[in-house]
Amino acid sequence: MSRPGPRTPALRARALAARLGRPKPADLASGMVTGLFSIPEGMAYAAIAGFNPVSGLYAGVVPPILGSLTAPTVLMVTTLTSAIALTGQSVLADAGLDPHDVGNVAALTVLVGGLMLLLGLLRLGVVLAFVSNAVMVGFSTGIALQIITGVLKDATGYKPRGENKLTQLVDWLVHIGDWQLAATLVSVATVVVWALARTVRRLEAVALLIAMVAVSLLVVVLGTDVELVKDIAAIPAALPSFTAPSWGAMPHLLGGALSVALVGLAQAAGIAPSMPNPDGSRSSVNGDFVSQGVANLGGGLFQALPSGGSLSRTGVAAAAGARTRWAGVVSGVFLALVVLTLGSLAERIPMPVIGGLILMVGGELIWGKRQDILLVLRTSRLSGAAMVVTFLATTQLPLQQAIVIGAVLSLLLYCVQAARRARFVALVRDEQGRWSTGPVPARLSPGEVTVLDYDGTSLFAELPTLRAQLPEVAGARDAVLILAVRAAPDIPSSAIIKALRRYTDTLHAEGGRLVLAGLQPAHLAVFRRTGLVEHLGADAVIPAEGPLLGPLDRAYREALAWIAAQPGAPTTGSPERPESRSDPGGPGEAIGDRRE
Repeated sequence: MSRPGPRTPALRARALAARLGRPKPADLASGMVTGLFSIPEGMAYAAIAGFNPVSGLYAGVVPPILGSLTAPTVLMVTTLTSAIALTGQSVLADAGLDPHDVGNVAALTVLVGGLMLLLGLLRLGVVLAFVSNAVMVGFSTGIALQIITGVLKDATGYKPRGENKLTQLVDWLVHIGDWQLAATLVSVATVVVWALARTVRRLEAVALLIAMVAVSLLVVVLGTDVELVKDIAAIPAALPSFTAPSWGAMPHLLGGALSVALVGLAQAAGIAPSMPNPDGSRSSVNGDFVSQGVANLGGGLFQALPSGGSLSRTGVAAAAGARTRWAGVVSGVFLALVVLTLGSLAERIPMPVIGGLILMVGGELIWGKRQDILLVLRTSRLSGAAMVVTFLATTQLPLQQAIVIGAVLSLLLYCVQAARRARFVALVRDEQGRWSTGPVPARLSPGEVTVLDYDGTSLFAELPTLRAQLPEVAGARDAVLILAVRAAPDIPSSAIIKALRRYTDTLHAEGGRLVLAGLQPAHLAVFRRTGLVEHLGADAVIPAEGPLLGPLDRAYREALAWIAAQPGAPTTGSPERPESRSDPGGPGEAIGDRRE
């Protein structure tokens, strides 16, 4: 078979076009809505964290374009989030650097991008595969609540007090009498217009844009006194210019930049499950890491604050009808055009309009998680507890600490589940050569073959459980125990080898024998180096070769022959299948004749 020749530029262009897909009409409206959202939201996040609000605005230009063009999660919008802004501010403060210095901001953003890119290229996104679904549900639900609490002041004019998001939400509800009437009415009107527009099928995709424009015009016409975008900062009629990072600041920011990168990546990890690709293609955690790294490397050179996958902005894009990655690209391009030509008009967008729409988006995100929450609660108490703890950590602690807690909980859940799974299963061979499963016998019977199959995830972690399951050997004269370990996933540890030595010595002292069947090459090499093969006897170690159950069949036949050769063994009866103590007395779960 001949190798395909080098791809021509035309073929490469076609492959790239196929991967990027064709923009849909709904992507244009969705991108416009998302771009407009980036004006007040990005500026507000930057201002809250003590940065220049314009840096938050510029985080909606270059990062979404680069991120959307490269991300495997096609609807993910990469831009500034409140959690990233707050974490970035603490990093610069700890380093004693001015957050308003564009060189320092560029240094932090470029470092974050480089670390994200490195983590993706090293394929360390696989670590997230071990994060429990319960933990991810709790984390993403907590982030959605953070989105809601972050705009309560914009929506109602009342800034809730409290140490964490839950107390802030309670304080906001308790002080309903302190809500500003004008701001609250504008937010309610925005949600009502959005809901009415969604009832018209042709307007459903642009309902957010209609609500934003219509209520903003209504505020201008009526002269309603509410906070506007221009009250945060003026929008410069200029595109972001090239800014070189402050290289001298980078050594002081390296550790903190890793924290910012982990916060951004963890937030983005919750987007793919919540927003599956409309075209049915698969997302890739490592690919999303790389895309966010590229977005930050590019954005950092053009005055953008660190960015990551934004659940709120992605939710806005999806609610506005986004169908392809081009919605994110359009959002960045449209924002650049608005800043360049219509900045004075964009400054008049009322903050309660943005607050009302984001309240609705955050509420939809939480509502969309209700089935996942119920599923986790119904699955197991342990998973439910992990979900609740992660949710509370996400809403009450700095996000980088919540991520560490979630990772530790996932590790604990994995270890508990692995320990519960660890077991031996008895296998019984019938006259037709088929194997069926049964309970493990309490002790080995003299002159009989007992076969145990290992079922678990880690021999080392599960060793205490497995020791208790091995049959007693007292009086096991001429008994053979076959351990089928073909499915053992890890290289045996020294503890496993010591345990096998002790069990073998005890069994030999009683006149019995231990046989290992189905050893993988890596296991066999370790057993040879440590002398266990010599200890057991070369003929008592059967490697995993040939058919799936071939080593087991071979070990069983040789065990019968060994028993028949012992002094005092019966000379009558069929040597093919004597009665076995491990026979559960019934057919068991048939494995079938899978010999090849």
